[in-house]
Amino acid sequence: MGRVPPRPREDPRPLKGVVRSFGYALEGLRYAWRVQRNFRIEAYLGLFALLLALWLGVNPLPVLLFAALVLALELMNTALEALTDLVSPVHHPLAKAAKDAAAAAVLLASLLALLTGLYLFLPPLLRRLGLS
Repeated sequence: MGRVPPRPREDPRPLKGVVRSFGYALEGLRYAWRVQRNFRIEAYLGLFALLLALWLGVNPLPVLLFAALVLALELMNTALEALTDLVSPVHHPLAKAAKDAAAAAVLLASLLALLTGLYLFLPPLLRRLGLS
């Protein structure tokens, strides 16, 4: 194991600490992209929804906000799973409950994003396809 890097707030050069914090965040994104299939799927679905919003002339802000919410919760789920696996490598009911609850948060946000997407996209999509 390597040495623990200084915490950003303890770095005598504050700007360097902020830059280092962004680096850690990017490492987290790279890890999630590389390891978490669901994160990649959700990112692609968010990009598809954004392109669909632009094509249909729908306000992209709610799409961006819901995509960011789902991806942020997926990152938190990934972090909680990794930490749970570290502290409880053997099966434990509380570890399972923690993992299941984090996954449920992602599911809930995803369902809300889907329902909002249907509300936003369905009328202009039907008009665009000449079905209304």
